[in-house]
Amino acid sequence: MRRRLLLALPGLLAVEAASAQTPYPTKTVRLMVGANAGGGTDIVARMLAEKLAESMKGTFVVENKPGASNTIAGDLTAKAPPDGHTILVATNTGQAIAPHLLRLGFDPIKDLIPIGLVVNVPNVLVVGASVPVNSVVELIAAMKARPGEFKYASSGVGSTQHIAGEAFDAAAGVKGMHVPYKGSAQAHLDIIGGNVQMMFDTTSSAMGQIKAGKFKPLAVTSERRSSELPDVPTLAEAGLPGFDMTTWYGVYVTAGTPPDIVTKLQAELTRIVALPDVQAKLRGLGGEPGTMSVEQFARFNAQEYERFGRLIREANIKPE
Repeated sequence: MRRRLLLALPGLLAVEAASAQTPYPTKTVRLMVGANAGGGTDIVARMLAEKLAESMKGTFVVENKPGASNTIAGDLTAKAPPDGHTILVATNTGQAIAPHLLRLGFDPIKDLIPIGLVVNVPNVLVVGASVPVNSVVELIAAMKARPGEFKYASSGVGSTQHIAGEAFDAAAGVKGMHVPYKGSAQAHLDIIGGNVQMMFDTTSSAMGQIKAGKFKPLAVTSERRSSELPDVPTLAEAGLPGFDMTTWYGVYVTAGTPPDIVTKLQAELTRIVALPDVQAKLRGLGGEPGTMSVEQFARFNAQEYERFGRLIREANIKPE
């Protein structure tokens, strides 16, 4: 009898472990996005919501909470019940940049658990179709000839677009006027309407306007050319070396979320990002799908926090 009990013990423990798993999801899961609908973060979040709903047999909805340099969504996630039913789809704007510029009610390193990297997207310098320049050289010459007249849009103070614009001004010896928005959608309308001349937008957000002929792409701000814009030079190729300003998109949950839910979400995200149709969509947005392990992304997240803090101090960027 004792031998039978011992032989049965591993099976009993497995049953107990399985029954101890936290049920998930048990209600609607909110994917928080710190920007308006239509922007790069929103596009990524809606794709993830669809895939998660399919595989996890639950309801996943995207909630747009623009403002405060994409940190409102992060604040809501950090303060949500730690049950995995609030997920943050964030960029380095909210996670690594804004904390150095704004007084936040949460700590993006301590109060959020990294789930994984979805995609890394280069920024592209675009001008409106009516702006009479067709290269970086021509843009610099025009900005020098008409100082203060060229306005550049961003998705907020301290965003990667803002930092790229400040770095461009310093490298090119020009001075553009920064015009911050709550997201890319309104900025696009003002560029198309001629109220703003230029923007360092993500390829994922700008690609539709580029394909429609409403934006002219002059250069990408990554080390290599974008696979979706192979004829567009890097800023280094255009004569301004040293630029590496990309926007990455990652997924986070509230600190304190049960480990089995965290593990389940990490496995699901890894599986989803590897799907052929998802890879194709991410590359179609001009991005490189994430390939980091969970541990690598956690380290990368912390390193980017430090890197952007240093860049902000060097450029003396202040909240407006």
